[in-house]
Amino acid sequence: MERFGGKPSLYFLFMKKHLWIFPAMIALAATLWGLDGVVLRPALYSLPVTTVVFMEHMIAFVIMIPFLIYERKKLKQITKQGYLYFLLVALFGGALGTLAITKGLFYVNFSNLSAVILMQKLQPIFAIFLAWLLLKERLPKKFFGYAILALIGAYAVAFPELVPNFNTGDKTTVAAMFGLLAALCWGASTVFSKGALKDTNFRIGTYLRFGFTSLIVLIFMLGTGGYTAIPSITSLQWTYLFIIIFSSGGVAMLLYYFGLKHTKASVSTIAELGLPLSAVIFEYFIHGKIMNTTQFIGAGILLFSIIMVSRMKNAITE
Repeated sequence: MERFGGKPSLYFLFMKKHLWIFPAMIALAATLWGLDGVVLRPALYSLPVTTVVFMEHMIAFVIMIPFLIYERKKLKQITKQGYLYFLLVALFGGALGTLAITKGLFYVNFSNLSAVILMQKLQPIFAIFLAWLLLKERLPKKFFGYAILALIGAYAVAFPELVPNFNTGDKTTVAAMFGLLAALCWGASTVFSKGALKDTNFRIGTYLRFGFTSLIVLIFMLGTGGYTAIPSITSLQWTYLFIIIFSSGGVAMLLYYFGLKHTKASVSTIAELGLPLSAVIFEYFIHGKIMNTTQFIGAGILLFSIIMVSRMKNAITE
């Protein structure tokens, strides 16, 4: 937080007194992502996944360019390692993670969306495990027990009949696997984000994430031929794309990085529970869909495990 003339600024004093604002911004961003998954993104299901992900990141980055130019001097403060971290964040979080969750949501086409999103909430488990594996961070022994419990809960959400059967015609299971892949990718992104934000502020972090992601997904789109669908985007779909950019896309990411910059990872994990909870609520009130008893029990086990993990001291060092 900035200070002027050696004295705390009014902004510094205000934020120090109202620290709840930071996790609240994370919770708000998570709620917007829940709205995205249930209400906004499914409206684009007729388009190739790579086209949707590229367009939302590219357009958002173009809008951000004037702000990036204004703060361009801060780019020199980022080390080579910092840029590598941002590239990895864009690859795993911006590209692979977003492609996976979008594919999962499109796969079920308005059905059981909350199950896909709940699977994605295994992200904290993967993030903490990868921090232990890659960064050699120490973990409490209880972590592994709660991680197993979380996997049991996730299993119940993905397989409500408790027996895997990919030939029933119900696409929920396959879609949930895409949610699981997104959780792994975003968990890795969380680990890399810890290093990425050390050298800069949340605004520059958002600009670089969207810029690098646009380049990476562009390669995927060109390789899969998704660019041929751009001329066929309808006016209604353009409207949804811009709503995503100014809500769950660029704006939500700014809010998230703003909160994350000043919030412990454990507190952030709790705040991010706004995503699955809002997704379940939105899906019920908007689409009239509700999970069955097994999935509700699994979701409860999953969320309980995540809360217990996030409360562990030194689960992720800052």
